[in-house]
Amino acid sequence: MAAPLSQAELTQQLDYLLSPVLSSRRTTTPLAELLAALTRAQQDFVLHWIEVIDRSNYEMAYQFAAAAPAALARLDDKSVESWILNALDTYDRDGLYLGSQVFKQIDAWLPSAANEHAATFEHYAPVLELYACGLAGRRLRLDIAAEPYTDTETLYLPPRIAAFADTAANFNLYKVIITLLWAQGRYGTFHTDIVSACAVYADLERATTLLSHFETLRLESCIATVLPGVARDLARLRGNTTDSRCAVLQNPAATVRDSLKLLAELYDVFAAPALPHHTALRTEATTTRNKRLQRERSALAEALAQMLPEQSSDKAPEAAAQDRIEIKTKPAPGTAGNFDVEIRLDSLPVTPPEHVAQLLDSILQDLGEIPDDYLHASGSGKQTLSADDESAGDGKDMADDEAGTHLYNEWDHKRRHYRKDWCLLRELDVAPVDNGFVEDTLTRYRPQVAQLKRSFEMLRDEDRLLKRQSTGDDIDFDALVAGYADLKSGMELPERLLTRRHKAERDLAALFMVDMSGSTKGWINDAERESLVMLCEALEVLGDRYAIYGFSGVTRKRCEIFRIKRFNEPYDNTVKQRIAGITPQDYTRMGVAIRHLTKLLNEVDARTRLLVTLSDGKPDDYSDHYRGEYGIEDTRQALIEAHHAGIKPFCITIDHEARDYLPHLYGPVNWTLVDNVERLPLKVADIYRRLTA
Repeated sequence: MAAPLSQAELTQQLDYLLSPVLSSRRTTTPLAELLAALTRAQQDFVLHWIEVIDRSNYEMAYQFAAAAPAALARLDDKSVESWILNALDTYDRDGLYLGSQVFKQIDAWLPSAANEHAATFEHYAPVLELYACGLAGRRLRLDIAAEPYTDTETLYLPPRIAAFADTAANFNLYKVIITLLWAQGRYGTFHTDIVSACAVYADLERATTLLSHFETLRLESCIATVLPGVARDLARLRGNTTDSRCAVLQNPAATVRDSLKLLAELYDVFAAPALPHHTALRTEATTTRNKRLQRERSALAEALAQMLPEQSSDKAPEAAAQDRIEIKTKPAPGTAGNFDVEIRLDSLPVTPPEHVAQLLDSILQDLGEIPDDYLHASGSGKQTLSADDESAGDGKDMADDEAGTHLYNEWDHKRRHYRKDWCLLRELDVAPVDNGFVEDTLTRYRPQVAQLKRSFEMLRDEDRLLKRQSTGDDIDFDALVAGYADLKSGMELPERLLTRRHKAERDLAALFMVDMSGSTKGWINDAERESLVMLCEALEVLGDRYAIYGFSGVTRKRCEIFRIKRFNEPYDNTVKQRIAGITPQDYTRMGVAIRHLTKLLNEVDARTRLLVTLSDGKPDDYSDHYRGEYGIEDTRQALIEAHHAGIKPFCITIDHEARDYLPHLYGPVNWTLVDNVERLPLKVADIYRRLTA
């Protein structure tokens, strides 16, 4: 075992790693003195993580170095790593101050570290996500935080729960907390601005703690009406702590106003008991809820406009919609949060499209009703954001504000952990261009296109001979000879003595992911577009379901997917003009693009799903550490996720250096190199034919 590093050696390394945050007053001498007392393995562990955290923030790395010796002395190895990752997640989500606070809160991790029966979020997250979504009837994200709270779209849970000496009981506490956080959104906790309501008190923290306790009591009564089992769990956790002064909250008809009234009455005299299922109240909840209501009101206006048939009326469209559309709702029997919705158009019941039904259900969960002023079909109820609103905030705020935006995790191989909601991706349409490009391509490659169509027709008409059938078109002589031998030996003649032809059914969906980075400028861009034209012409003969999307972007906050052809779109003049309009954009941040297109492919019901990438180089982006190993490993992790989802990725590249990295990304056989750009249009369709034969 190597000898521990001396204080002088540690000082030298720390000076190098932390130099951006050092000064004449802040030196690494105290840190080196603390680290010198550790074993060599512990020293290497700390230095490794300082280097990793440096990539996120040098100040965070310094705070870790200062706290690490105490953490290593009090926590086991697994708990120390969870502590570090939680701090980094908090920094990514909430910034430097809160991230640094996690490094200073070692005591919060001690019960979890000491209890071998702890339930961990990492282990149970898949099950908890299913439970949360089933409870809410709409998508709720789960994430970790030092204390549980919700912003009404994400439920933040402790990384570990070790309140009991039983793993099942700790797991059940996760479910109870999720139910309470869901109930806050479902039963009106955020119908008022709770932070403003508590700000009138001298001690804001005490006021919000008391209000959270009162709301937990109120919500317990609401939960009991739909989830009596969870209500019994809540009662057991609460024990004999109920105060008779809170009796008004035991009525399921009580509202958040009753809790606020009780807060005003008992603020000076009531002490909230410490309960294992305590949840916090945060200002983000009101802000996020209001933004969602704004988005959904606009989306409902557009949806109602599409539902209205053509009509002649002297009334304004929105007024006519209010007269013609009636929505009746009531809670669905036997469910926790869903509603039965009846829509009548001109007094006749109609079945709304699935996305409209989901939209109505989400609004009902927030408001408990569909307000009359939501029944506008022209979009007059639509509210837009000012430029200041759009530019404010980080990726999550922008994703809340804009339609067609998505947040995705990104894999940090140094952390061995995802950066949560790290990339902001937008879906955009390629602007159609009517320049005759498709027609020129078909003229130029007329013989090759004709040959491709013939080969794809043969693939479509391919059938196979099934032997040993009970019904068929011809005699199976092999089966007949074997059966005759059986007959001569005293056995019965088998029934399956025929053959028949069976036409192969192609249950396949393919999504083509086209590199639109700036490096494709010039003849590479022309070759890509020509390839897509020839591919589409051939696929139209074959009849496979297919879609085409481009990808590019610059930094994690501007990742872009360009819609060229969706699965449900015909290959028509609009799609042809989009192909003609494909132009080089920015950089090649591939991981987030693969995750988004994997999500789209997962929505297609097909036995075989292909994700075919057409690219001219390796993953790359401007700054943000994505260039090099980080980008390679994130892309590889995204491809592994696609494999786990049942999707088969394949890459067609013209990069002569592809042999250095594509086997690591796609495996040894799931990629191919087209070494001459001019041959690309002729190869893409042929490669697809061989992939799906």
